[in-house]
Amino acid sequence: MAKKADLLAEAKELKLEVTEKNTIAEIEAAIAGAAKPTDKPDEDKEVVANREAVVAKSGKRSQKAIDEAEEKADKEARKEAGDTTPQDEDAEVHTKKGPKPITRPKIERRGKKYRELAKSVDSSKTYKLAEAIELATKTSPTKFDASVEVHVRLGVDPRQADQNIRTTVALPHGTGKNIRVAVFAPESEHEAAKKAGADVVGDETFIAQLDKEVVDFDILVATPQFMPRLGKYARLLGPRGLMPNPKSGTVSADVATAVKEAKAGKVEYRVDKQAIVHLSIGKVSFGAAKLGDNANAFFTSLAAQKPSSIKGVYVKNVSITTTMGPGIKVDYTA
Repeated sequence: MAKKADLLAEAKELKLEVTEKNTIAEIEAAIAGAAKPTDKPDEDKEVVANREAVVAKSGKRSQKAIDEAEEKADKEARKEAGDTTPQDEDAEVHTKKGPKPITRPKIERRGKKYRELAKSVDSSKTYKLAEAIELATKTSPTKFDASVEVHVRLGVDPRQADQNIRTTVALPHGTGKNIRVAVFAPESEHEAAKKAGADVVGDETFIAQLDKEVVDFDILVATPQFMPRLGKYARLLGPRGLMPNPKSGTVSADVATAVKEAKAGKVEYRVDKQAIVHLSIGKVSFGAAKLGDNANAFFTSLAAQKPSSIKGVYVKNVSITTTMGPGIKVDYTA
């Protein structure tokens, strides 16, 4: 074993590819082949080939490893000879990158009718509220009766409790939508709720519908004593914005009044995470006059909700648009 260890050490100095798995005879033959002097370059290649054959005798190297070794030797030989033809697989391939694709402006990606109507709106100009509403009714590209929406970016921090604006406003002319109101109250309140215009009224029957996740209403009104029973349905109603809340007027002991207000056009609005309030103030078919009344009612309500902790600008910017229509900047100061 000592002799084999000495031979392995000598082979290592000669940089031979031998391991302990080779026999002593194989190692000696490899050393002898490496140490044999030669005058011809061709003989060097032959010695290398013999040495590789000796190592391969152990049967431990796969054909793949042998092929890789031969390929590597061939590449080294070409490199020494200065042959750097593009046929070499390791040669770097430089691909010429073309220009980046030109992205068309957003307006050019719109429909033909939208582009024609958008020409009526000067994007660099801010319009008075009445002008903006009038222009919005004329730039609706849809065939159906589109909604007119108001979007207001506020200078509030919704993460602060006193700046998380959420309230309701009664629009004089409603929203133009058929609002389905559900009432969850004691049986003694059912008759009054039905007379006020409630579409769904009940207690145990209503709970059975919620158990089946049947939600066929737009506003839910409940009495304070029945609110605890809705707790387990918070995951069903909460994400849909249907959970009754005292701030929105949907938790009330006077169920009939709450239903009348909801049917008359009382809507809830709240600031989102980006400090923006979105609200539909009616339909295009309302005309500019009715839409103006609804818009003024909303802005009056919004101004009344200004938190006392706000020191900077409360209303940063306002825009009005229709469903799928172009946005119109509004010159508004609160």
